[in-house]
Amino acid sequence: MGTAGGSAEEIAGERRHLINVAYRLLGSVTEAEDAVQDAFARWYGLSRSRREEILSPGAWLTTVTSRICLDLLGSARVRRERYVGAWLPEPLPDRTEWNHAGDVDPTGPADPADQIVLDESVTMAFLVVLESMTPAERVAFVLHDVFRYPFTEIADVLGRTPAACKQLAASARRRVSVARAPMTTTGQADVVKHVKEAWEARDITALVGLLDPAAVMTADGGGMVGTVLRPVEGGARIAQYMIAIADKSPGLELLERSVNGVPGLVAQRAGVVMTVASFDVSDGRVTRIWAIRSPKKLGPWTRHGRL
Repeated sequence: MGTAGGSAEEIAGERRHLINVAYRLLGSVTEAEDAVQDAFARWYGLSRSRREEILSPGAWLTTVTSRICLDLLGSARVRRERYVGAWLPEPLPDRTEWNHAGDVDPTGPADPADQIVLDESVTMAFLVVLESMTPAERVAFVLHDVFRYPFTEIADVLGRTPAACKQLAASARRRVSVARAPMTTTGQADVVKHVKEAWEARDITALVGLLDPAAVMTADGGGMVGTVLRPVEGGARIAQYMIAIADKSPGLELLERSVNGVPGLVAQRAGVVMTVASFDVSDGRVTRIWAIRSPKKLGPWTRHGRL
């Protein structure tokens, strides 16, 4: 346990934890980094005597970061009403995969995305469900169920009673029960590999067989690049769309890469990442595809993926 006030090294050491909390709360690496920077600015904005009075700087920083995220979640709802097309969370690369491919200088500057632990609480399926929650539900659920904070501390973040926070977490938990169904990474990797092969071969029959008849594909271009503005529903329609994209995209290369810790695909042209696709697989078939194309959300992939 650190001393009251905390040393500069101890305070800096909290950054990784805070980035992990903020990304799960916001679904955005960029906004998570901004929230953490704001929390640090508020810490160093305190007088030295006030900092020395704080027994747990880490807990203080987590509370402040969570409150900043809570405010951002409230304003994000308004911004996303004006967003062009569907809004999806920012996808995360697995730095080690790019290192093995020789695409990244491991001695380069640290990236906020590299500090996020890739577990089931950051899969695209999980984050999309988090987006359906109210800001208070999301904060209560993430802090309690993911990071094991007691409701007494969460109450301080939300300005509600511990009992009310417990109810918020329970409500959120019901929403994610389906998203947290067991998933076999190896099985998903096989399905994603077959999707890649069928796409490269322009084999629409094979693609239809790999997609659930009720599958849904959602794309996020942010109004900056061309893509479908509404979800494409039905395995056959998705397969037709994918083949059409293949025919119109000469020189596009698909790579099998982890997306938020789960097997996915990355589309590159001339070494530049154009699209990151995440999949949800059930009973050997793809049920959901999330395709992120907005350049603003591909920053970590642009830095990691260029050849």
